[in-house]
Amino acid sequence: MSTIISKLNKAFESRIRLGIMSVLMVNESIDFISLKELLDLTDGNLASHIKALENFDFIEIKKQFIGKKPNTTYTITETGRKSFQEHLDALANLIG
Repeated sequence: MSTIISKLNKAFESRIRLGIMSVLMVNESIDFISLKELLDLTDGNLASHIKALENFDFIEIKKQFIGKKPNTTYTITETGRKSFQEHLDALANLIG
């Protein structure tokens, strides 16, 4: 049993990070406001979890202006996709 649990990635223990990664697995990209509204999070809460995922190289952040408004978009990296899929597989094995 410990070998199955050891395959779970601590980076995804937070429900917020699970939500962010789940959204990015099924969408090519998503902007900050859409992600915040979809997951019902505050700006600060989302930003802190995004930063953690970026530090693990699981997501990429692209900042640009659309007209005069700033726009931040997130995409999942290949490392992030692989790590999250391994985490999901470990969860599936755990529950049988």
